[in-house]
Amino acid sequence: MTDETPGGHRPALTRCVSLEPEKFAAAHWGREPLLSHAGPFTDLLSPAAVDELLSRRGLRTPFLRVAQRGKVLPDGRFTGPGGAGAEIADQVLDDEVMRLFAGGATLVLQGLHRMWPPLIGFARELGAELRRPVQVNAYLTPPGSQGFDTHYDTHDVFVLQVDGVKRWRIHEPVLDDPIERQPWGGRADEVAAVAHGEPALDVLLRPGDALYLPRGWLHSAQAQESRSLHLTVGVRALTRYALVEELLTMAADDVRLRGTLPYGVDVTDPAALEPTLTDTVEALRDWLATADPVEVAARLTARDWPAARPAPISPLAQLDFAAGLTPSSAVAVRDGLRWRLVEDGPGHVVLRLSGRALRLPASCAEALRVVLAGGPVRVADLPLDDDADRLVLARRLLREGVLTPA
Repeated sequence: MTDETPGGHRPALTRCVSLEPEKFAAAHWGREPLLSHAGPFTDLLSPAAVDELLSRRGLRTPFLRVAQRGKVLPDGRFTGPGGAGAEIADQVLDDEVMRLFAGGATLVLQGLHRMWPPLIGFARELGAELRRPVQVNAYLTPPGSQGFDTHYDTHDVFVLQVDGVKRWRIHEPVLDDPIERQPWGGRADEVAAVAHGEPALDVLLRPGDALYLPRGWLHSAQAQESRSLHLTVGVRALTRYALVEELLTMAADDVRLRGTLPYGVDVTDPAALEPTLTDTVEALRDWLATADPVEVAARLTARDWPAARPAPISPLAQLDFAAGLTPSSAVAVRDGLRWRLVEDGPGHVVLRLSGRALRLPASCAEALRVVLAGGPVRVADLPLDDDADRLVLARRLLREGVLTPA
C-alpha cells in the first residue's frame, strides 16, 4: 500500500500519523495517544515564516497570544497602533514581541488555517479526510521554557514538531471525552494532582515527529536547549451530547414537556418533586421514540457546516472569469464546499449551502448534479437545452462562490 495518490500527492492524515488510516482509526482515534515520525513540516511553517507573520503581515489580536509561566499576558503588552494610515490599536508590535520572547515568553500564533497559505490548504485537506473541521495554531517557545501548565483540550490534537526539541509529558484523563463546556480549569486540582504522578508517556519530540492526543489526555511541554516551534492541529468533535442538545431543543414541540409544574410544588423537596419528575421522564421517553432522523440531521448540519470554510476564492479573478465565460470554459465545484440539493415543489430545486440557499428551476437539477459531482466540467457539457442556459447557470454559480475556474 502506498501513502500517495496516483498523482504523487500525499494524503494529509499520513503527515500526522505513521499508521495506515484504518489502523489508526481502529486503535487510536479517540482512544490512545500515538507517537509517529511523519515529517518534515517546514513546508507548512518555518521560523522564517513566523518572522514574516510577526513583522510584515499586520497581524492583530486574537491571532497572537503570549504566555509566560502558565499565564496569558494582556494584549497591551505587545500591541499598539500600526502607524500613519494604519491606526488600528491592536496590531502586533514586532519589537515588543521580540523582547517578550527573549525574556522567556511563549508565542501562540492562532488561526493559521485562515491566514497562512500552506496551512490553509493542509487544514482543508485534513478536514475533508476526517470529515471534521480543523484549526491550526503554532507555538514558539524559548529554550528551556514552558508556556502552559499541565492541561487537557476538549478537542483531539495532532502535534507536529517543526523546529527544535520539546519534551512532552502525557497523563491519562481525569475526565474521559470532555465536551467544550467541561474545560480543564473546572478540574484544576484533579489535573494538578495527576500531573505530579508518573506520566503515561514521556517523550522528546524532534523535527518531523508527530504526536496524536485524544481529547481529555493531560499534557505539558517544555522546550529543551534550543527554541521549539510546533504546530497544533485541533480537530473539533461532534459528540453524542450534541445529539442530545438538538433532541431537547426539538422536544419543546411536545405540549406535555411544556407544561407548568404543579401549583405550589416545593422543588427543594425531592419527595414532592418525584411524581412530576417521573411524569416528565415518561413524557420525554415517549417523545424521543418519535424523533425524526431527518430533522435531527438537518439540525446537526446547521450546527456543523459553519465550523469549516471552503477553499479561498480570488474575488476579482473569479468575477473576471465569470464575465468572460464561454462554452469551452471549464469549471469545478469549490473545494471543501458543503452543499445539499433538494427538491422544492414541482418546478424548483434548492441548493442548500452553509447559512444560505439558492433556489433554481428544476430543469437545472441534472446540470447541478453533474457539476457538483467533483471533477472539472466544460460549460458546453452541462445537460441543459442550449449554451445560453448553460452560461447563465455557470455564471450564477461562479458569482455565488459555488464554482471556481478549473
